[in-house]
Amino acid sequence: MKKKLFIGIVILLSGFLLGGLTFYVLGKITGQHGYLPYTVTPNVPRQVMETGRAFSEIVSAVSPAVVNISTTKVVRRDTGTPFEDPFFDFFSPFRNFGMPKKWKEQGLGSGVIVSTDGYIITNNHVVEKADEIKVTLLDKRIFKGKIVGADPKTDVAIIRINANNLPTIPWGDSEKLQVGEFVLAIGNTYGLSHTVTMGIISAVGRANVGIADYEDFIQTDAAINPGNSGGPLVNIKGELIGINTAIFSRTGGYQGIGFAVPSNMVRLVMDQLVQRGKVTRGWIGVTIQELTPDLSQKFGLKKSNGALVSDVAKDSPAAKAGIIRGDIILEFNGKEIKEVSGLRNMVAQSKIGAEISMKILRSGKEYTVKVVIVEMPRDVAEVVPDQLPDDTKAEVLTGLTVMDLTKEIVRQLGFSKDENGVVVVKVEPGSPADEADIKKGDIIKEIDKKGVGNLRDFNRIAANLKKKDTVLLFINRGGKRFYVILKAS
Repeated sequence: MKKKLFIGIVILLSGFLLGGLTFYVLGKITGQHGYLPYTVTPNVPRQVMETGRAFSEIVSAVSPAVVNISTTKVVRRDTGTPFEDPFFDFFSPFRNFGMPKKWKEQGLGSGVIVSTDGYIITNNHVVEKADEIKVTLLDKRIFKGKIVGADPKTDVAIIRINANNLPTIPWGDSEKLQVGEFVLAIGNTYGLSHTVTMGIISAVGRANVGIADYEDFIQTDAAINPGNSGGPLVNIKGELIGINTAIFSRTGGYQGIGFAVPSNMVRLVMDQLVQRGKVTRGWIGVTIQELTPDLSQKFGLKKSNGALVSDVAKDSPAAKAGIIRGDIILEFNGKEIKEVSGLRNMVAQSKIGAEISMKILRSGKEYTVKVVIVEMPRDVAEVVPDQLPDDTKAEVLTGLTVMDLTKEIVRQLGFSKDENGVVVVKVEPGSPADEADIKKGDIIKEIDKKGVGNLRDFNRIAANLKKKDTVLLFINRGGKRFYVILKAS
C-alpha cells in the first residue's frame, strides 16, 4: 500500500516538473511570460494589401508638391468721419473703445506646384487682396509668394516662388473622369499640414452651385475642410485632376460634399495667366436658357437636351451665322449639349478666331451652322439665366395685370424708345405667375410665339387661349430676354 502511494506521488511530481519545464521552454521561444494570449492572425487578401501600399505610394509621390499657403492682409477701419474728433468722446466715451484703426488678418490655404521653376496653383479666394504670401514646402523651407495672375470667375490663382528643381504633380485629363473613381485630397486642413483624405468622385459637371461664374465642378466625398482650398485632388495614378475649392455644408465643416475645379479648366486658365496676364474668353453672342420638359414639348423635342436661344446680340457671330431666337443648340463642335452651363463653358474656352460647327433645331428640322469665336466684350452680361420654375396646373393669367408701355415707363425701366410689348404692373402673390417668377416690371413680348405689341394684342391672344393650355411667354427683364411656361385660364 505504501509502495503504491509512493509511486503515485512520484508520478504527480514528475507531471508538475514536466509541465513547468515545457512552460519555461515555450516562454524562451516566444519571448513571453505568463499565460499565452489567444491571438488570431487575419488572413488579409493580397489584393487588399497591395491596394493599401499603392495609396501610400501615391501620397509619398504627391505630397512634396503640395504646399501650405498663409496670407496676411492689413484691414483698415474708416477714420475719415468728423466724429473721430476727441471732442465727441465726451458724448460717447466708449465709442470704438479698444478697436485699432488698422489690424492684420491672416488666412490659411493650400497650393500645388506644377512647374519645377516655382509656379503654384491655388484658389483666388486664398490669396485675394493679400499683402503678404508665405509658402511652406513639405521640407519646411519657406518662400515669399508673388501673385502672377488670378481669375475670380473660376476662382483660380497662380503664384510663384523663387526656387528651382521643385517637385511637381503630373497633369491628369479631367474629361476622362468617371463617377465612382477613387480620389485623394491633400491640403492644409485647419492648419494641419499635408492632411490626406480619400473618397470617390460623386459627380462631374456640377454647375449652378453659386461659387464662381464659370462652374464645371468635380464633386467628391473625400473630406475637404477649411484650409484645403487650393490643394490638389489626385487620381490613383497620382495625377492632378482638380483643385479643391469649396464644400457644401450647414455647419462649416465636412458633410460629404466637396467641389474641385477640373484640371483641364485650371490648365487653360493658368496658361493664359502666365502668358498674357489675363484670361480671354470666347463669345458668339447668344443668351441661352435651360430646357424644361414643358419648354421641350413646346419646341417639339422628345428630350430636354440642348440649350434654348432666348436672344441673339446684334451683329454678333451668332447673328451673322443665321442663328435666331427660338433655335435650340443641340451640338457644339461635335459635342452634345446636355446643360446650358456645359455650352457656356465650351464657348468660353474656345480659341479666339476658331470656326466652330453647331447643330441647331428650328421648327422641327436640324441645321448645321458655322460660327466664328470672338473675344467676349467687356460690357456683356455673362450670367446665364437659371432654370425657371416649372409651371403649375392652376389658372395663371388671371393673376397677372399688364398695361401698355408708355414713354415714361420705358424711360423709368431704362429701355430704348423702340421697345414694345406690355409691362407687368401686378402679380398676385401665390399665383402660378408668381411661382413662375414673373415680376413687376417684366415686359411680355410674345405669347406662344405671337408678337405682343400692345395691350390690344395681349388681350386678343389671351382671349383665344383655352383653359389649362400650356402657354409660352417671351419676357424682357432689364435687358435679359428668356422664355417661361405658364398655364392659361
